Amino acid sequence: MAGLQGKLRRSLQFRLSVWLSVVLLAFALATGVFAFVSAYQEAIELQDEQLRQMAALINSGHLPVPRVERREGRADHDADSDPDADVVVQFLRQPGARVPVPASVLPGLPADLPDGIQTRGVGHKSWRLFVKTLDPDYRVAVCQQTAIRNEIAHDSALRTVLPLLILLPVLLVLVGDLTRKMLRPLKRAALELDQRPEHDLAAVVDTDLPTEVRPFVVAINRLLLRVAEAVAMQQRFVADAAHELRSPLSALSLQAERLEAADMPDQARERLVALRKGILRSRNLIDQLLSFVRVQAAPPSQLAPVPVRNVFRQVLEDLLPLAEAKNIDVGVEEGGDCLVLAQGAELNILVKNLLGNAIRYTPEGGRIDLSVREAATGVVLQVVDTGPGIPEEERTRVFDPFYRVLGNAEVGSGLGLSIVRTIANRMGATIGLDYADQPTRMGLRVQVCFSKPQNLA
Repeated sequence: MAGLQGKLRRSLQFRLSVWLSVVLLAFALATGVFAFVSAYQEAIELQDEQLRQMAALINSGHLPVPRVERREGRADHDADSDPDADVVVQFLRQPGARVPVPASVLPGLPADLPDGIQTRGVGHKSWRLFVKTLDPDYRVAVCQQTAIRNEIAHDSALRTVLPLLILLPVLLVLVGDLTRKMLRPLKRAALELDQRPEHDLAAVVDTDLPTEVRPFVVAINRLLLRVAEAVAMQQRFVADAAHELRSPLSALSLQAERLEAADMPDQARERLVALRKGILRSRNLIDQLLSFVRVQAAPPSQLAPVPVRNVFRQVLEDLLPLAEAKNIDVGVEEGGDCLVLAQGAELNILVKNLLGNAIRYTPEGGRIDLSVREAATGVVLQVVDTGPGIPEEERTRVFDPFYRVLGNAEVGSGLGLSIVRTIANRMGATIGLDYADQPTRMGLRVQVCFSKPQNLA
């Protein structure tokens, strides 16, 4: 939970959404309060104006009975006896007037009220009054309870603010959605960079990225350029060193062959055999280094459909003598041929390394089977041997350059599977390792799965 909270605090999208939401909420709150107060005051003033207009409509030529004016939509009740109705019209008698006025609907209302709008308390209730003198004998007071007026004003102000209250959640959702969409190009660029193979050091395209992010992308591109130059320099150094070492090793190998023909003691001949094995191992290492550098330095090439069984045939022609020297039975399982999208020379190197490793680590009299088949996800190339296999805890490390399983006395450089993985990544293939015989935990099964496009048969 703490990790999630820390991640949210570091999220630009989350912080931007939160701050925009806070600003919107503060602005909406201020706007809502202002709109509510303004609408409330406007409703009060409108009701005051209605009292004035009702007083102006009263004719002073005759004396009507006191009455209560109702508003549309309120409950119907006896107007002459209900002082709680909306508007009460009350006639007041001037001091010294000779003509009587009707009984008061609001008893206790003073007769000497000044003309104009005012608020008075009558019978423990607050009333809003507009008093007007009709003639020397009569005055009229148009009255309305302040509680009713406040309720009407409150409802009117609330209806004014209601659209803003409905719109605010919609705005908050839109802010989050727009923020996510604005940052989508940045996430897309990060995903594209994360899914690149390790050898792809091309510049990041910043066409659709925001202007504020482009300096960061430019810095990443400069870093990628420096890394590419450093990798190229390292590859050139390894290639040059390997080439330089081939000549002296070839000379040493010739000298060892000539020395073998000379007369020497048995102890010296045993040391000569060890020397020739060391020279052979060094030559294999140099060949693997050159292959590794060529595979890593080669630019991405156009992939084309390649028949896998043709590659099997070419590799067997090169490596069959090594298998025969160890009396290993190498065979290709029967079945139809399959096409994979690959670069022919690189696929040949991949199969050659897999078969070479199988021959090297399979004991004398063992068996190696090559096969290719179509699966639901694509094409599966498989090499199965009867060697010691690779323990599960070692299967992630064997793809590292120069790593070799401990306790193995076979001559090897530790680069074969690294080359295989590099080529497989360039072709978009995946590699799986398992025991050939699961119950006895012996043998090695290597599966290379190629995705097969729909247009390949």
